[in-house]
Amino acid sequence: MEDFLQKHRRTAGALLTMLGGLGWGVSGTCGQYLFTQKGVTSFWLVPIRLLTAGVLLLCFSGAAGGAKALLAPWREKRDRHELLIYGLAGITLCQLTYFGTIELSSAGVATILQSLSPLPILLCGCAAAHRRPAFRELFSILLALLGVGLIVTNGSLAAMSVSPAALGTGLICALTVTIYNVIPGRLLRRYPAPLLQGWSFLMGGVLLSLLFRPWRYAVHIDLGLILAFCAVVLLGNVLAFNAYMTGVKLIGPEKGILYGFSEPVIAAVLSSLWLGTPFTVWEAAGFGCIFAMLALLSRPEDGRAAE
Repeated sequence: MEDFLQKHRRTAGALLTMLGGLGWGVSGTCGQYLFTQKGVTSFWLVPIRLLTAGVLLLCFSGAAGGAKALLAPWREKRDRHELLIYGLAGITLCQLTYFGTIELSSAGVATILQSLSPLPILLCGCAAAHRRPAFRELFSILLALLGVGLIVTNGSLAAMSVSPAALGTGLICALTVTIYNVIPGRLLRRYPAPLLQGWSFLMGGVLLSLLFRPWRYAVHIDLGLILAFCAVVLLGNVLAFNAYMTGVKLIGPEKGILYGFSEPVIAAVLSSLWLGTPFTVWEAAGFGCIFAMLALLSRPEDGRAAE
C-alpha cells in the first residue's frame, strides 16, 4: 500500500486530502445538528469526541504494531515536544475553536474561516525570509479579506451576519490549522498518522475533560444524537484526520490545504439542505474569493517547476 501511495503520490495525496475535507464537512454539519437540534454544547461534544477517537485509534495502533510501537513517539525528547505542540496547540485548540464557531454560527462559516490558514503561513514565511510579500501574495491577501468581508456582512455594511465571537474563534481556528499542517512534517516521516492522531486526540480529550467536565451537562441521549455523534467521531476524527494528514505527507501542506477546500463546500451544502441554514449569493461569492486565494498561494513560484 505504501509503495502504491508513493508511486501515485500526487493523485493519491489530492484524493486523500479531499476525502479528509469531505469527512470534516459532514462531521461539522452533524455537529451543527447536535448544537441546534439536541441542545449539546461544544464543551460537552469536543472532549468526548476526542477521548473516543483517541481510544479507538490507539487500540488500532497497538493491535497493529504492539506496545513498543505504541509508545515510540514518547521516547525521544524532540518527538515528545513536537507531539505535545501538535496535539494540544494544533489539534485540540483547533477542534475546540472549530466547533465553537459552528455553535456560534454554522458549519459553512466555520469551515471557510479556518480555510484562511495559508495566510499565517505566508506571513510567517515572509517574516522569516525578511522580505515583503510578492504581488501575487498581496493579491491573495486582498482576496481573503474580501471573501471574509462578504461572508461576515452578507453584502450589507449595516449589520454583521456573523457575530464577532464567531469571527474571533474562526480566525483562531485558522491559526491552529497552520500549526497542525506545519509542525508534524518530521513526525509523519517517522510514525504512522493514526498513531500520532490517537495520542493527540487522547491528550486533548483528557485536558478538555478536566477543564470543562462534560459529565456535568444534562444531555438527552436518543438515536439521532448517537448517530450524529458517531458520524462526528468516525468521519471527522478517525477518517478525516488520518486521510488528510496522509495526503499532506504525500503532497505537502500548501496543496493539502487547497484540496481540503472540499470541507467548506460540503458543509455549506449539507447545512443548507439538511438544517435549513441560509446560503446566500454573498456567501457563495465569499467562498469563491477564498478558494481563489488558496489556488493562487498553491501555485509554484515563478521559475520553479511544478511538482
